[in-house]
Order: sequence, then C-alpha cells, then structure tokens
Amino acid sequence: MTAAQPVPAAPAPREWTEVRRRVEHVDTDASGVVHFSRYASWLETAVLENLDRLGAGLGDLARANLELAVVELRMHYHAPVRFLDRVRVRARVERVGPARVQVSGEISREDHPGDATRCASGSLLLGAVDLPTGAPSLLPENVRTTLKECSVRAQR
Repeated sequence: MTAAQPVPAAPAPREWTEVRRRVEHVDTDASGVVHFSRYASWLETAVLENLDRLGAGLGDLARANLELAVVELRMHYHAPVRFLDRVRVRARVERVGPARVQVSGEISREDHPGDATRCASGSLLLGAVDLPTGAPSLLPENVRTTLKECSVRAQR
C-alpha cells in the first residue's frame, strides 16, 4: 500500500445528515418505478455529500492524490418508489479501517409528513486508491479520525 499524503484538517465532526430528493423521470423504468440501480446511486450520493460537508470529500482526497473506489455494494429492496415520490436517504459509517470505510444506508419513501416507508437498504465498502497508480492506499489519518468519530456518534 502507498502512504497517503495528508488531507487538510476536517472541521469538527457532526452526525451525518439525510439527503432528500424527489424522484425524477430519469430515475424510473418504462412503468414509472425507480430502476434498481438508482438506489445504489442515491446511497453513494448521500455518502459523498456527507464526506464533503465534513471536509473529507472527493475534492479533498484528490488534493492528496487519492480517490474512493467501491469495493463492494449490497442492496436489499423492500418496496417500490415511483416517479415524483419524495425520498430520503440516510447513511451512516459502520466501520473504518486503515484503507477502507463501510457505510450502510436506508432509502425511504415519504408517504405523508412524518410517515415513511422503508424501500431499500444496503451498504457500500469504499477503498482508498492512489490516483496516479490506481493502487490501494491508506486513508489519511485525519479522514480516518473524522469517519471513526462519525461511527461512534451513529452508535449512540
């Protein structure tokens, strides 16, 4: 593994926030139901938006010649989401290792204010990769620390 260059210090960690969106036509198949691949994309978007907010996003990693690659994806589908539905995506850090982070998430359809139906759940295992070589790399220490703090907060 390649030693990672430091990434600028992240601001004080906060809990991860949920991402809300309205289903667009492009998200759906011919019958107006969200295509199975979109759920994974929404989960990844929630992860990346939270990393950006915490100062550990792709731009910060790129400045350290790193990127995150999906090593493993698991999704379970529970109920359909349709065109123009409103969804919320919640993601949380499960485990942080020297070079990888595992994140789990849930996608819910907002049926009524304060009422939601769980539609999909899954996890992403992301690994740090050296941009110039494509080789596995270590996550910068400050990124690991930020992610570990998020993991501890999620378990409370």
